[in-house]
Amino acid sequence: MTDITFFYDPISPYAHLAFERLPEALMGHSVQVRYRPVLFAALLKAHGQLGPAEIPAKRNWTYRHVSWLGHHHGVALDMPAAHPFNPLPLLRLGLACATDDAPGETNRYVTELLFRHVWRGGLDAADPVRLAELQALLQDHVAQRGKLWNAPDSEVVKQRLRANTDEALALGLFGVPAMVVDGRVFWGQDALPMLRAYLDGDSWFETQWGAAAQRPEGVRRPQA
Repeated sequence: MTDITFFYDPISPYAHLAFERLPEALMGHSVQVRYRPVLFAALLKAHGQLGPAEIPAKRNWTYRHVSWLGHHHGVALDMPAAHPFNPLPLLRLGLACATDDAPGETNRYVTELLFRHVWRGGLDAADPVRLAELQALLQDHVAQRGKLWNAPDSEVVKQRLRANTDEALALGLFGVPAMVVDGRVFWGQDALPMLRAYLDGDSWFETQWGAAAQRPEGVRRPQA
């Protein structure tokens, strides 16, 4: 069985698209997917980048693009009432459901609830009433499994998120979604066919994966 770690932040529409299409991409392979929420903004800050929604022209394109991708792939995607928003409450709610044997992971059901909270219905993802309803649903899920619920604002949960984000940075991640398998990073929902090819044993990965990235820099822009 192959382990795949899926790093995500529910603020990302591309992560939502990748999550919904992942089962199709993995069909026929014996895999275990570990879903790890991270703070996308922290990845951007570490690399000195702005998010797509923080650049006006790119923001417009991003929203049009993901809406089209949802339409093209048959994935329901409704833009939330406001975007970007603060995803910390959602990230912490997810990790409040994590178990002691996998403290940095959310199971697929919990991950799905987080994404659909944002990307279904066109509602306000940061609405306190909706967040309270989601928390009640997640607490019930944890109770039914006989597991321990940790308060979303507890230090335990906050540390889980920090640890996940630190792990992502140590792996060289710069955005979400990112799928990591055998030390290889596949970034973005459009990398799903590439991930599939790797799992299928495409020989390109033996001859070109490393070579493709080995290029000298011809010029480097000075940092502002």
